[in-house]
Amino acid sequence: MPTAQASPWHAHALQRTATGPAEPLAVPARMEWTTRPGRGPGAEILGHDLSGKRVLELGCGPGHNAAHLATRHGARVTGLDLVGLQIRRARSHYGRLNNLTFVAGHALHYLQGCDEEFDAIYSVFGAVGLVAPELLLPAIAQRLKPGRTLAFSTPHPQRGGRRAATGDRPRRDYVVLPDRTQLPVARWDFSAEQWQRHLADAGLWLTAAHEFHDARLGHWPTTLLITARKL
Repeated sequence: MPTAQASPWHAHALQRTATGPAEPLAVPARMEWTTRPGRGPGAEILGHDLSGKRVLELGCGPGHNAAHLATRHGARVTGLDLVGLQIRRARSHYGRLNNLTFVAGHALHYLQGCDEEFDAIYSVFGAVGLVAPELLLPAIAQRLKPGRTLAFSTPHPQRGGRRAATGDRPRRDYVVLPDRTQLPVARWDFSAEQWQRHLADAGLWLTAAHEFHDARLGHWPTTLLITARKL
C-alpha cells in the first residue's frame, strides 16, 4: 500500500497548506454532504439527538464536519484521516474544541484495531468508496452499535456523463489538486443498487439513497448519499 506521503491525498493537502497557514476557524453552521454547500440534508440523518453520542468520521480532512457535530450537536467525535498533514490542519482549525479528537491512520486498520462501538459512522467523499467495500463495510459494521446509522456520500457514478460501473472492481478516477493537476486513484464507483448489495453482505440495511446535482458541473448528478442501519 502506498504511504500517505506518496498519495494523491497528501499532495492535495500539501497544496492546500501552501496557500496559507492553518489557523483557528469558526465552526461551520451546518454539516455538508455534497459538492454544493447548503444543498441536501444536515446532521439529522445521523440521528435526531446526537448529544453525548460517539461518532466516527472516516476521512475527516480539515475537520469541518467533525467540528460542527461536536459543537452544534454535542456529539463526542473522532475524526480520522489517512494523511497526517490533514490531521495537523484539523487540529490547527478546531483542536481547541471539546468533545473532538483527530487521529491519523488508515480507516480499515483503525476499525480493525478499535475496541469501541459508535452510535454513528460517516464518510463525506472519504474512505467509503476508496477502500475495498468487502473489507471496509464489515469492519464498519463491527464497530457500529445495533440499530445505529452509517451514512456516506461519494461522487455519483454517472457524474459527467459516465456510465455506471457494472462489476465490483474499482475503476480509475482522478484527484484534482488545487493547481488543477490530476492524479490517478482507484475508486469503487457503485450505484445505489450495488451499494445495497454490499451493505447487506456486511449486515447493514440500506435505508435511503439520494442523488444531488450541482448546476456548476453540468446536468448530471454529482453526489450519491447513502444511509444504512446496522441490523
